[in-house]
Amino acid sequence: MMGLHGCTLKLASVPNFSSPTFLFKTPTLRFQKSPLSRPIRALSSSALVQTSTTKATEDQGVKPQWKATIDFKWIKDNKEAVAANLKNRNSDADLNLVLHLYDKMFTLQKEVERVRGERNAVANKMKGKLEQSERQRLIEEGKNLKEGLAALEEDLAKLNDELQQEAQCIPNMTHPDVPIGGEDCSTIRKMVGSSPKFSFPVKDHLQLGKELDLFDFDAAAEVSGSKFYYLKNEAVLLEMALVNWTLSEVMKRGFTPLTTPELVRSSVVEKCGFQPRANNTQIYSIADSDQCLIGTAEIPVGGLHMDSILSDSLLPLKYVAFSHCFRTEAGAAGTATRGLYRVHQFSKVEMFIFCRPEESEHYHQELITIEEDLFSSLGLHFKTLDMASEDLGAPAYQKFDVEAWMPGLERFGEVLQQLFPFQSSETSLYFLWP
Repeated sequence: MMGLHGCTLKLASVPNFSSPTFLFKTPTLRFQKSPLSRPIRALSSSALVQTSTTKATEDQGVKPQWKATIDFKWIKDNKEAVAANLKNRNSDADLNLVLHLYDKMFTLQKEVERVRGERNAVANKMKGKLEQSERQRLIEEGKNLKEGLAALEEDLAKLNDELQQEAQCIPNMTHPDVPIGGEDCSTIRKMVGSSPKFSFPVKDHLQLGKELDLFDFDAAAEVSGSKFYYLKNEAVLLEMALVNWTLSEVMKRGFTPLTTPELVRSSVVEKCGFQPRANNTQIYSIADSDQCLIGTAEIPVGGLHMDSILSDSLLPLKYVAFSHCFRTEAGAAGTATRGLYRVHQFSKVEMFIFCRPEESEHYHQELITIEEDLFSSLGLHFKTLDMASEDLGAPAYQKFDVEAWMPGLERFGEVLQQLFPFQSSETSLYFLWP
C-alpha cells in the first residue's frame, strides 16, 4: 500500500508550434546545422533580460516577475473554440475580460509608441542649431512628452500585469479524444485482473498498519500536524523496495534517473502551469521568499532545461525522477482521505520525456504502456481511465488515471496520473535540428 502513492508517471513534450491546440506561443527557434552534443543555455535577449531582472529582484528581496508567452491573437481569432473549451472544462476563467484587456493593452501600446516617437522627434530636432526661444520650447515639449510617456508606460505595465493574471487562468486546449463532462464521464481504456475474493473479513490499511506497527499518525500529528505520518518497520522497507524496483524497471527502458530539488522558485511553478498563490492552491509557499515546496517532481524536471537550447539529435530526453512531494490538499475531506490518502507529504516516482512535437502521441502511448506493465507486474487489479474534460488540470491536454482495487475500501482508488503535455515555451525551452 505504501508504494502505490509513490509511482506517478508523466509525459511532457516539445509541442507542435504550428498547432492551434495550445494557447501558449513558443518564441522563435534558434537553428544550427551541426548537432549539439549537449544542451546549451540560450543566449537570446529575452533570456539575458530575465536573468538580469531576476538578479536585481533577488538583491532587493522582491519576488521575480514572470510573464507567460500567451498567443492572445490566437485566442481572439478562435474565441468560440476557447469559450467551448472553458465550458467543457467547467473553468471559471473570464474570456471576455481577457479579450477586453488585450484590446485595451493593444490600443495603449500604440499610444505609447506614438508618444515615444514624438519624444524622439523632439530630441532629434534639438541636435541642430536653434534659436534660444525655439530650443526652450522644445525642451518644455520634450519634458511634457517624457512625463506623459512615463505615465502611459506605468499604465501599460499595470494593464499587462492584470492581463497576465487573468489570462493564466485560461486552461490549455483539450485533446479531441477526451470525453466531455465530469469525472463520471471518464472512459475505461483498459481493465486488468479481477477483484480478489477473501474467506475472511477484509481489514483496511489503517487496521493492518496498527496491528503490524507499520505507521504512526498520532506522533506525526503532534510533530507536524494532521495528515502527516511516520512509516515504520516493514512499511519503510516496502516503500523503498517499490521505489527502487520502479526506478530499475524504468531505467531498463532508457530513462535517466534523477533526484530533484524539493524547493523551487515560484516562477518555475507558474511556468509548469500551476498557480502557487491562488485560492485553494495545492502548493506550499515559503513565507517572505520566492520559493515553494514541490507538489510533484514534474516541476523541477520541467525546469531542468529551462532557458536552454536542445539539439534535435539529443531528443528524446527521458527522465525518471524520485522526490518527496508536498500538497496542501485544500478542500479534501471525507472517509476517502483517512490514513495514507490525501496526505500532505509523500514519496513519488515520475517519468518525464522531452520529445519532438510530432512524436508526442507515440511517447504518450509508450508511457502509459510502461505504467500498465508495472502495475500488471505487481499483480494488481486495476483500470486505466481516460479522464473527462472537467477533471483535467489547467496545463493538461489529456490525462490518464490508473485506479487500483482497494479491498479495504471495496472500491477502486487512484494510484497514478499521467498528463500530456504542457508547453515547453513556458520554461523557454528550444530545440535545434540540422
